[in-house]
Amino acid sequence: MPSHRIVFAAVLFFFLGSVLAPKSAEAETRPLVVELFTSQGCSSCPPADALLGEIAKRPDVIALGFHIDYWDGLGWKDPFSTPQSTARQRAYARQFGTPIYTPQLVVDGAREMVGFRRDDVIAALREASPAAVAPVTFAADRRSVTIGPAAAASGAGQVLLVRFVQKRTTPVVAGENARRTLEDTNSVETLSTLGELQGTPATFPLDPPAAGEGVAVLVQAPDGLILGAAMLLGS
Repeated sequence: MPSHRIVFAAVLFFFLGSVLAPKSAEAETRPLVVELFTSQGCSSCPPADALLGEIAKRPDVIALGFHIDYWDGLGWKDPFSTPQSTARQRAYARQFGTPIYTPQLVVDGAREMVGFRRDDVIAALREASPAAVAPVTFAADRRSVTIGPAAAASGAGQVLLVRFVQKRTTPVVAGENARRTLEDTNSVETLSTLGELQGTPATFPLDPPAAGEGVAVLVQAPDGLILGAAMLLGS
């Protein structure tokens, strides 16, 4: 065979291989996970809550509002605050070496910033690269979720279930936000652990969300990074 035909055949083989070969899970993308640690008792939080509401409209983002409880004794008890939200923020504080504060926003478990600083938040979303190391897929009947297979050895982590309410309106009558009506988006009601991921596929049963509610399933590595995420909304 002439040399130019050999070169052409090699190039054609490489091209077809790159087109027809299945894509690895590393090449898959997933939604970014944005977590806002907030409180209805904090006067600096409403602008961050509003920004979270805007971000939540993006199809490439899972936006979650975690209401912490350490503001509850300072004039207004946030009806959506939970100890689990506070514990999650404290875990991030240890990871980032920062104090706990509100409003704090965390992007993909990798970066933290003040939640009302729009330019910083938008830049962090733009710069993030959300690879689906451990893809998350809901069953067609919405009653189970499958994780994996993980695309890398770093795929080990916790599988977390977050249940939230999509929209809430609260007239606040005391504290720093007295006489204001606050709008909350995707306010977290419960945070629980479905199980551990060890790099192999795993399936967990799931109660589908009711109308106006939602669930998010997150796979989070021991160092805090998000490895996989998906959201299911009630209808």
